Amino acid sequence: MMQTFLVALGAAAAAALLQASIVSGAAIALVLIQIAPLPILIAAIGWNHLAGLLAAILAALGLGLTLGPPLLFAFFFGVGLPAWWLGYLALLGRPIATNGAGGETEWYPVGRLVQWAAIIATLIIAAAILNFGLSKEAVEGELRKALERIVRLTQEQKKTPAEVDTRALVDMFVAVVPLAAAVFLTIFNTFNLWLAARIVSVSGRLRRPWPDLSATELPNFTPGLLAAAIAGSFIPNLPGLFAGLLAASLFTAYAMIGFAVLHTITRGVSGRSFVLAAAYAVALIMIWPILALSMLGLADAAFKIRARFAAPTAGPPATRI
Repeated sequence: MMQTFLVALGAAAAAALLQASIVSGAAIALVLIQIAPLPILIAAIGWNHLAGLLAAILAALGLGLTLGPPLLFAFFFGVGLPAWWLGYLALLGRPIATNGAGGETEWYPVGRLVQWAAIIATLIIAAAILNFGLSKEAVEGELRKALERIVRLTQEQKKTPAEVDTRALVDMFVAVVPLAAAVFLTIFNTFNLWLAARIVSVSGRLRRPWPDLSATELPNFTPGLLAAAIAGSFIPNLPGLFAGLLAASLFTAYAMIGFAVLHTITRGVSGRSFVLAAAYAVALIMIWPILALSMLGLADAAFKIRARFAAPTAGPPATRI
């Protein structure tokens, strides 16, 4: 128990420091706060989920005492609790019988972890939006004011002529920012989970076998959920906006499946490393190719593209995920 407390205390200190970097106003702080869940995930996956939960609580209390109660709740519900939940699910497993005997473990599927990362991103961004108002008009009005201030400051720094009309640009950003936030948070949720698991694996403390990530599949009901979210995005006011957030997050999850498809179909291809590196770079820099990868992921769910490239003599995977 003492070891769990000490691990939680160290993880809490690291997570709180990463989150507190936002007050510095430095550009690097935007990166640091994105990896604030990492220490909590490492504690939860490398030791136990109680260490992760305790780390989330201690970090939130520390931030609340030093920077005010609002940050306490924002960190706990927006960073600490989601990180603990993902860490808890990552080590969830149940024994399965093999030829009448036990001994093997069925671990929580990686695809469900990716789906949870998308759902968590949706919930966090939706909660953040509610801070701007309880109607879509109020939310868009507050976003417009904030973006207009940013554009005005940029114009002053670059000495752009004041008569340049930026209204269309601001209107576009107002529509795109919430969806982009859901996309990036889904990516960071998944990246932090992967990085934490990799760090724990290198240290020799990972209790579940490392899965074949190229075989990751989202649950069978995910296409239906995505279709419902797309249809719901046409509903007026905040319900439509929240449905759009879910659709954006799930599209991002399918983009990750698209990358898994690329990893599978390029096996044995000369220059595979270059092709994959180029795909990742183009997607991160240009952003829009993520939509194409989402379509590839959806196509795989419908037509089992990866199964067509599997070796005919290949046996079942080592784990069921």
